[in-house]
Amino acid sequence: MTHNPRVLLLPTIVAATLSGCTVGPDFKLPESPTISRYTVSGELPPGNLKAGEAPSIQTVALGEKVTAEWWTLFRSAEIDRLVKEAIARSPTLESATARLTAAQEMVAAASGALYPQIDIGASATREKINASSFGLSPSAVSLPPNFNAYQVGPTASYALDIFGGTRRQIEQTAALADLRRYQLDAAYQTLTGNIVTQAVQLAAARGKLQAIHDILDIDRENLELVRTERDAGTVPDTDLVSAESQLATDETLSPGVEQQWDTAGHALAVLLGRPPGEWSPPDIELSALTLPGRLPVSLPSELVHQRPDILAAEAQLHIACAQIGVATAQLYPSISLSGNVGAAALDPAHLFTPAGLVWNIAAGLSAPVFDGGTREAERRVALASFRASAADYQQTVLQAFGQVADILKALSHDEQLLAAQHHALDIASESVRLQRAKYSGGGSGVIELLDAQRQYQQSRLGLVQVEAQRYQDTIQLLVAMGGGWWANDMTIAGNEP
Repeated sequence: MTHNPRVLLLPTIVAATLSGCTVGPDFKLPESPTISRYTVSGELPPGNLKAGEAPSIQTVALGEKVTAEWWTLFRSAEIDRLVKEAIARSPTLESATARLTAAQEMVAAASGALYPQIDIGASATREKINASSFGLSPSAVSLPPNFNAYQVGPTASYALDIFGGTRRQIEQTAALADLRRYQLDAAYQTLTGNIVTQAVQLAAARGKLQAIHDILDIDRENLELVRTERDAGTVPDTDLVSAESQLATDETLSPGVEQQWDTAGHALAVLLGRPPGEWSPPDIELSALTLPGRLPVSLPSELVHQRPDILAAEAQLHIACAQIGVATAQLYPSISLSGNVGAAALDPAHLFTPAGLVWNIAAGLSAPVFDGGTREAERRVALASFRASAADYQQTVLQAFGQVADILKALSHDEQLLAAQHHALDIASESVRLQRAKYSGGGSGVIELLDAQRQYQQSRLGLVQVEAQRYQDTIQLLVAMGGGWWANDMTIAGNEP
């Protein structure tokens, strides 16, 4: 005869109670990666410029952490003010903070299941007893037709957590609180990064508008030069039309850049928790910002303990691990104890006399026998979910490393491109000067002058674009390193990596 082992487990229950058995795997933190670099060529200072000299050189400080207020590296009082105001007013941070508080309270609520549950109650009933229901003759027993009954006293119950199901549920809830904490950290990281990014976008748009303004001034000077030459009869009317066409074409550059300015301003307002119609962005000059020369880059083994998205994936893995224990505990018996003590009487005056004392103690055992395979299936679901969470964690780490590798290479290319753009601007500027002199002396036509002007225009706008991109890539790197959230005041005690 075959017996169900989950039914015949009383000796095991006793032993498990004494030893404090907890089913399910104990969660272990994923191992840190052993790689020491993000790219095949390693994290080397960009350098090795050939096309010209850039205004500043950025070097990688491998193994250093990002400071908490990393945005101060740009030496902008306006950016610093914007970030601090956003942290204080952001609805996103307020929402994430409230969710974290709720998750922490859920841990406290779940932990209460480890302790006895004690309640107090009182009742008053009016009853009628039929003697025949007790097998007695109504004529042989004198019973009151109706009477009142009063009872008051505490009741207690306690579920023995023999196989650790309750403890695994608490562990799961605590891991959920960790997830909410890292989501708050990620919201902080994203908010500060977006504020600085939009501020640089604003400065870049301002720089482009200034460049376009200067280009239009040159176009107008060229137009005046051609008009003078035409009036003197030295050039044909077609040259005047070409100069006017160039001015009209360049005037179309402004609206698009102005839209970039407006979009960045509106985005900043929203990030600050303000309606765009009631807030105007500050004047931020790209030339007034300081590009950080030393870029802190954490080792891959440290990055996995710093990025909120990776830590959130780790918390998800912990939740899935604890769920295996919860599902496994459901396969085994559960024992509960209960009891109450109180007073009962037929009238309130005798309620608290010694004769009115009543009490009872009870124990209950519940063991699954047949459920159609539901509990086993739930455990298999938990195991599959854990494997999925493990794969998600691995993918999150790989994506983080890929992002850092892309940014490091982008910074190296930015520096080379900036040097080449400076060189191109110098040549274009000299070409415009020479062409204007030749045109004034009759040595060249207006087409050559306008071509030189176009090259200068492209170089001038290209320089602003490359400078802005260099700032943007620097911001992305500082955020990709974790954004320094662990040193911020919002960090929960014991959360520092």
